[in-house]
Amino acid sequence: MADVDSQDAASVPALAVTAAVGAVIVLIILVCSVGRENKPKSESEQNENVEKTQKNEKTEKHAKKGKAQKTVKRSHSVHFSHPWLSCNLKGHSGQVLALDFSPNGKYLITASDDRTVLIWSTKEFSQKEHKSIRGNVEYDHATRVKFSPDSKAFVCSLANENTVRIFRIGKKDTGGIGNITSAFDFEKKHTADIIYIGIASNGKFIMTCSNDTTLIIWSIKGDVLDTIDTRQMNNSYGAVSPCGRFVASSGFTPDVKVWEVGFDKAGSFTGCKRAYELKGHSAGVYSFSFNSDSSRMVSVSKDKTWKYWNTDIRYEMGQDPYLLKTGSIDFTSPCLISLSPDGRSVAIASENSVSVHNAITGEQEEKFSQVFSGEVTDVSFDLSNKYIVCSGDRHVSVFNNITGYRASIEELQEKVKDAHTQAQKERIRQQINDAQEALDHLLGQSNGHAGGKKE
Repeated sequence: MADVDSQDAASVPALAVTAAVGAVIVLIILVCSVGRENKPKSESEQNENVEKTQKNEKTEKHAKKGKAQKTVKRSHSVHFSHPWLSCNLKGHSGQVLALDFSPNGKYLITASDDRTVLIWSTKEFSQKEHKSIRGNVEYDHATRVKFSPDSKAFVCSLANENTVRIFRIGKKDTGGIGNITSAFDFEKKHTADIIYIGIASNGKFIMTCSNDTTLIIWSIKGDVLDTIDTRQMNNSYGAVSPCGRFVASSGFTPDVKVWEVGFDKAGSFTGCKRAYELKGHSAGVYSFSFNSDSSRMVSVSKDKTWKYWNTDIRYEMGQDPYLLKTGSIDFTSPCLISLSPDGRSVAIASENSVSVHNAITGEQEEKFSQVFSGEVTDVSFDLSNKYIVCSGDRHVSVFNNITGYRASIEELQEKVKDAHTQAQKERIRQQINDAQEALDHLLGQSNGHAGGKKE
């Protein structure tokens, strides 16, 4: 009995030891299991996961980028249409900023921020295909462009350098336009941005106008002849008159200031002197324009009017220009105005629209709304008075000058009344018939317009 009790007593510690050892083993197993779960992944596993993450992020960014590009992509197609529209000149890959007709009437030059200029034939305006000759503006782009009097060169104002560059136009053996090459740059003189340029029709000087109050007269070789302070707070527009005698500017003040650029018989510069002013607006003048012989001018103002002036005056005797007509505009933003060479038609551009007015009656005859998706950058008439051209976006829109045809017919009808002989009357009537036939051909029979206004 004593032996049995001793065996039982001995077995109790053995069981306790066994239980303790088992508990330790279980604890060790648990610790190892937790350790394996928290153990850092191997280098290869980490690299694999990083590559997967980067690939997913790249795919996500590419998808987002693709969506963004799709929303901002600009179309090269032109959706605007109008019965007066003759054609659209497309060839630039950037915004067209300026245009000018050659003095011989054969060409139109356009300048764009794509660092090119394109020269177009005006004969092709009525055709379906429009070819152009390209010139490069290296390391810069042109903001304004003007043909030389002989149509063998042109001048550009440069955006980055803020000065003037002269280009020469080569000629092919066949008589067409050849290579366009850069000649030289003027020394930089303006401290504010050049906004407009001009060349005198006599080839004696070049004008540059900046958006402060500075207007500089240069020789064609790039020498500064004179610097004019316009005293207008700021300049909004500047131009050389087609007759080559005057330069003018407008700005914050409600007038247009005109100076005569003087040269003696030997061709030497004698100075600039104030000639006359256009006074009559009640607010700042946005822009102005001359007719072909500088005997008429138009101006457009912040006061929401445009004015037609007789500038065929003896200003040296103190005579002032006198007002012929005042018209109203519905534009509220800065405007560009252009007077046709014959002085009968007026085009006013603001934002992305252009209105056309009869200069004699002052009435608006047509409005081209939303011609471009962006703003109109320039507007002008060709030298034959047949077309109105305006630039914006990546192209130039060319419109038939229907108002000009109508004004011409009205003027001829007045001349018939004053004709003294039957032969004169017959000749004028034939001119009226020819002009009417041309007008009917341009408008057609079913263009949705009557009398130049939408029904």
